[in-house]
Amino acid sequence: MSLAPMVIEARQPVQRSASQRSTQQWQALDAAHHLHPFSDAAALNAQGARVISHADGVYVWDSEGNKIFDAMSGLWCVNIGYGRRELAEVAARQMNELAFYNTFFKTTHPQVAELSALLAEVAPEGFNHVFYTNSGSEGNDTVIRMVRHYWASLGQPQRKTIIARENGYHGSTIGGASLGGMTYMHEQGDLPIPGIVHIEQPYWFANGGDLSPEAYGLKAARALEAKILELGAENVAAFIGEPVQGAGGIIIPPSTYWPEIQRICDQYGILLVADEVICGFGRTGEWFGSQYFGIRPHLMTIAKGLSSGYLPIGGVLVHDQVAKVLIEAGDFNHGFTYSGHPVAAAVAAENLRILKNERIIERMRDEMAPYVHQLWHAAFDDHPLVGDVRCLGYFFALTLVEDKASRKRFANGDALALRGRDICFANNLIMRAVHDSLIAAPPLVMSRAEAELFVSRARQCIDQLARELGYLA
Repeated sequence: MSLAPMVIEARQPVQRSASQRSTQQWQALDAAHHLHPFSDAAALNAQGARVISHADGVYVWDSEGNKIFDAMSGLWCVNIGYGRRELAEVAARQMNELAFYNTFFKTTHPQVAELSALLAEVAPEGFNHVFYTNSGSEGNDTVIRMVRHYWASLGQPQRKTIIARENGYHGSTIGGASLGGMTYMHEQGDLPIPGIVHIEQPYWFANGGDLSPEAYGLKAARALEAKILELGAENVAAFIGEPVQGAGGIIIPPSTYWPEIQRICDQYGILLVADEVICGFGRTGEWFGSQYFGIRPHLMTIAKGLSSGYLPIGGVLVHDQVAKVLIEAGDFNHGFTYSGHPVAAAVAAENLRILKNERIIERMRDEMAPYVHQLWHAAFDDHPLVGDVRCLGYFFALTLVEDKASRKRFANGDALALRGRDICFANNLIMRAVHDSLIAAPPLVMSRAEAELFVSRARQCIDQLARELGYLA
């Protein structure tokens, strides 16, 4: 693919048909009309976007014919891999039968009812209800509405404040971005909105100092208790957190963290919300990250792996304790045109059946993950450029360090990680740069041979970066 700067002329007529356009023509069309998420438009347009043309299994191909290992599962979502014809066939069949109907006005349809029953089967005990959205961002906006409505329905309308975490990610809508702790997002749009506060993220490598990971996990969790006491428990509605912080850099909390968070939420009677958008549907080796860590949440936000990204769908799984109050309270004045869209629901249901019937999660957890973790640690534990080596389920991360022994990090670590990401792209491997870390979350269906290719290619790329920086000869 050519990355040379180009001159963009908007609305330039293209004579060739869509299937015959060149990479440069696609790039020009894209630059003229498409505003990309989380992108510097001018810089991207000057370089030219990578054009992905098709995909199969764990691979995507670009318009220049490069076969690329997608170690990010699209955007944390293509859990069952690309090219599952069953999902395409289900979508086509459903479009012909009932392409759309809403779930407002005392109406339902078979597809949303079936999906809801399937979700109740795979969710932790007590989660028998789901509210549908189109994305995880909308799901977390729904969480804000839902927890405040819950407390108001119980006669405690002052319980509005939601506590979240620094560097957490809960979407990019106004509500979702406010819940998230990404300061660079808050700088655009005068965020967070009132009633949302943040505490320290549980990242031992960065914040633990001389404490053991276990001691630091307790310290980080007790920041929640301190914040509750500062605000007054009678004013706090909920705490929200990702079981594993994904977009924040795959931050895996110490073993002591979540049990202490659970104790605090129970003691002060606040709702516990698990954002399962990234962790859910197998990524940790369990159906939900909450199950991996033994968390007992009241609400779980879902999306991404719900349909393996084949169609947009998300939602909030609601524990019976909360659902009972919401049901008895009357109208919940919230929803979306496409809540429980029949085609998306049919595809999501088939995706869940594939995960169950093929035992994809169990195979990944019991057979593949231990093997890939061994490969990952063997490749990077002793690497001179790598400090923190992290993996859990099919989450993989490594942090670049200036000095391994002291855990000293680079002042320009963000830029170095971006350089590492570009080296990966140039070597047909998709990984992601987050701060001074490189991260991956490959499809759950990765084979042993593909796992070996993934790790060896990642090592090759980090070696190249290390040579550029003088850490390897």
